[in-house]
Amino acid sequence: MNIKFKIGIILVLLMATLAMQNTATAQLKAETAEQKAKRMEWWTDARFGMFIHWGLYALPARHEWVKNAERMTNEQYQKYFEEFNPDLYNPKEWARMAKEAGMKYVVLTAKHHEGFCQFDSKFTDYKSTNTPFGRDVIKEYVEALRAEGLKVGFYYSLIDWHHPDYTIDSCHPQRQESDSAYTRLNKGRDMSKYREYLKNQVRELLTNYGEISVIWFDFSFPGKNGKDHNDWGSEDLLKMVRTLQPGIIIDDRLDLKDQDGGWDFESPEQYKVEKWPTRNGKKVAWETCQTFSGSWGYYRDENTWKSTPQLLELLIESVSKGGNLLLNVGPTGRGVFDFRAQERLKSMGEWMKFNNRSIYNCTEAPAEFAAPANTLLTYNPKTKRLYVHLLSYPMGRLVLKNMADKVKYIQFLHDASEIKFQSAGGDEKNNLNIELPVIKPPVEIVVLEVILK
Repeated sequence: MNIKFKIGIILVLLMATLAMQNTATAQLKAETAEQKAKRMEWWTDARFGMFIHWGLYALPARHEWVKNAERMTNEQYQKYFEEFNPDLYNPKEWARMAKEAGMKYVVLTAKHHEGFCQFDSKFTDYKSTNTPFGRDVIKEYVEALRAEGLKVGFYYSLIDWHHPDYTIDSCHPQRQESDSAYTRLNKGRDMSKYREYLKNQVRELLTNYGEISVIWFDFSFPGKNGKDHNDWGSEDLLKMVRTLQPGIIIDDRLDLKDQDGGWDFESPEQYKVEKWPTRNGKKVAWETCQTFSGSWGYYRDENTWKSTPQLLELLIESVSKGGNLLLNVGPTGRGVFDFRAQERLKSMGEWMKFNNRSIYNCTEAPAEFAAPANTLLTYNPKTKRLYVHLLSYPMGRLVLKNMADKVKYIQFLHDASEIKFQSAGGDEKNNLNIELPVIKPPVEIVVLEVILK
């Protein structure tokens, strides 16, 4: 083969590679802002969803990162695979509890970092159908959610501590102290094979279970001994996802934040945002994922559980800043929700039953409305109603500043009973004095529904 022919072949291959990259990028940029808003409308209207972290780590019951924290090998972790038999698993109950709590969508871990798959994948033996349980968890979960009218979501870990070709990195249970040790342990491992495995499994999840509304990828950690979009083949992966499920909503953890179309929403984890997150000066869709306690997976002895008022405030505050709350449950090794989670879900559901109008379809209130002390505001732009959440119930009186010319009617949201109001008069004539009962109504957080002119 002469040198000119060789160069010609190389140029053709380079041009083909660039064409593929451009096609992938074009696929990510193909959507207008209006089209994206329309695609995500159900999600931004829903505001409240359930996260479920469930896997083999439910058996040791001491955090979903137990394999990492205790530096377990695959051989040491194998006993949990051999004993996995959640005989009380009933996704119909899970779906019912989510719906009754007021949640509109659910995201379940199809595969977490441990590498164990809760679906009948053709590409691994490390799956629920090969355990004593012997069932496709995902299949039953999907059917149960759809029966309750809930949107279906999957979480899929980019990380995999079990796969033989996944290279050991700084987040791996067998993480090392030196570059030479990483080189030695990763000899024979091939990330290109793992990338293909990852892509094949995501294709299965988005092909075999009907319409999927949300997919959560978790997570990239660029830097020395880390992994970024190149390791996952993120652009190619995302292009496939968009092709298989054009309406799907995707989180921001593929390390494609700088690409148009590389993500749909920001995902602040375990903290409250100070204000509506922005990127390049524009407000973005966002969802905070939070736990009832300090662990995502079932942790028998963890006791820092949030109270119902804390959880409701977290939900309300998220909506008041234009965001969603994805609240996590970690089922036990037998497949049931922890009793403390059940209690919180039930009490949140009792509040949502009467007050969900201040959550669904709501967002941040326009800047012209000032929140009184110890309150949070949400606003429905379609009905033009303002919701005042009384985090601390006032002693008979509340003042809404600069609103005397804006308000038509006020009522308690939980029972639609009228609340009287009048102009403050004098120099404060544009303020509204609101008369409240001295005794707080029997509602965890009282909400005023303000009907605007």
